[in-house]
Amino acid sequence: MTRKCICEICNCGRHHCPHLPSRLFDKTLEPCLLTEYHEKYPPHGDIKPPNSYRPKLEYLNNRVKMDGNSTFKTDYIPHDVTGRYVHTQPEYRPKSGEVDHHTTYKTDYNPHKIKPTESMRPPERKHGKGGKLDTVPTYKDDYRMWDIPKRKPKPSQAYCPPAARFGNPSTFQDDYGPKKYSLRESFKPHDLPKTSDVPFDNLTNHKISYVAHPLGERFVRQREEYKPSDTPFEALTTHRRDYKGMHGDMTKSFKPEQSKIGSDAPFDGNSEFRDRYQAWPVSLPYMHKHPDYVQPDGPMDLNTTSHLDYIGHNVKPPAPFKPASARKVHAPFQGSTTMKDDFKTWDVKKPEAIKRGEELKVSCAKFDGLTTFKANYVPHPIHPLQSFKPPNVPLHSKTPFDAGTLYRTEYTPKRLEICPASYPTPPGFVYEDTDSRGHKFFHKITPSEEKLVMPNEMPIPKQVAVMS
Repeated sequence: MTRKCICEICNCGRHHCPHLPSRLFDKTLEPCLLTEYHEKYPPHGDIKPPNSYRPKLEYLNNRVKMDGNSTFKTDYIPHDVTGRYVHTQPEYRPKSGEVDHHTTYKTDYNPHKIKPTESMRPPERKHGKGGKLDTVPTYKDDYRMWDIPKRKPKPSQAYCPPAARFGNPSTFQDDYGPKKYSLRESFKPHDLPKTSDVPFDNLTNHKISYVAHPLGERFVRQREEYKPSDTPFEALTTHRRDYKGMHGDMTKSFKPEQSKIGSDAPFDGNSEFRDRYQAWPVSLPYMHKHPDYVQPDGPMDLNTTSHLDYIGHNVKPPAPFKPASARKVHAPFQGSTTMKDDFKTWDVKKPEAIKRGEELKVSCAKFDGLTTFKANYVPHPIHPLQSFKPPNVPLHSKTPFDAGTLYRTEYTPKRLEICPASYPTPPGFVYEDTDSRGHKFFHKITPSEEKLVMPNEMPIPKQVAVMS
């Protein structure tokens, strides 16, 4: 007994099993090797790439002069060209008689009465009975507050401005002094487990208050049997009842005729605006006039409130807090360095620009109007090129057309082979199981199983009709 998949049974290459991306039950990591490419194309060894026939980029010397003739000019034979046959479409003529509006849907369809679907939702059931529930959580029973004294607020000190005059040192310099560092006392509770002396009774509200109720049997809805309708189908639709095929007239165009609009009389120069327009008196808009600037009498007082009320104070500049250097040198500074002693400046002059002499001397004689092109040009006669294009004349042939072809003379009808994988169940095989990857496996029929297999519904054509 051989076990094969649809991918192996198919001989046309168009049938294969769906390779599922996810495997739910099979956790193996083996790859799937059932592919048409893997079966029909075996691996080959190292094959060198073909040699290129492209000409190499080499310099070709001693080349003969090109004569201008090509293979098209030498081998071309002109033929008589005939006009293309244009098929004329015959005039449409409507058929006589009435149109039969019968369809397979009207003849084969039987109407059925459909009842509205019932809800499959089970009836609402209330669980439990009304009773008082103890809503005291374990947090309220086990939690106990600590007796922690409250911190006293720091008394607020009223600000009193100093009576003495402001000096150079600041309040930070006067009040700050070095102090010893002392660790602060931690008020954080110790990280120790808190145990209870009461034994655990292993009882909960659910265990105490829960009452088990028996469940009833599940309601199973019986499926109704199908009963065809006894009323015959009328096969009458609104389109068939109301439609009347009638030949109407052609639609008329509503486009206005192209007639001349206007008059041949000369234009007199008057218009409706000139005849009916009346001039109205218009007054100028009101313009506000600014008064002239008048310079005030007397000198200008340049005193300000800051200049009059400000009182100057004799304040000494603040002394720097930078520590004085331990080493003090009272000798005068020597301005000589090794750079000044060893380096001596050079007398450098700017180089002059290099100018080239004039190679071409400009002639002072008068220009005679003769150029090198006019002096050396030799005219040559122009010969027009011969056109090798065939004349635009239709081709005519007196030999009769031979309608025989190799397909008509040598073709023999062959039997059409159908791929066994196109059937729901391949002939000669029985479905066995489906893999987690999506492969359907079949095994060959034994003589004992041949009687139990149902025949396929797809017929196999014995002959194929061919038109010659």
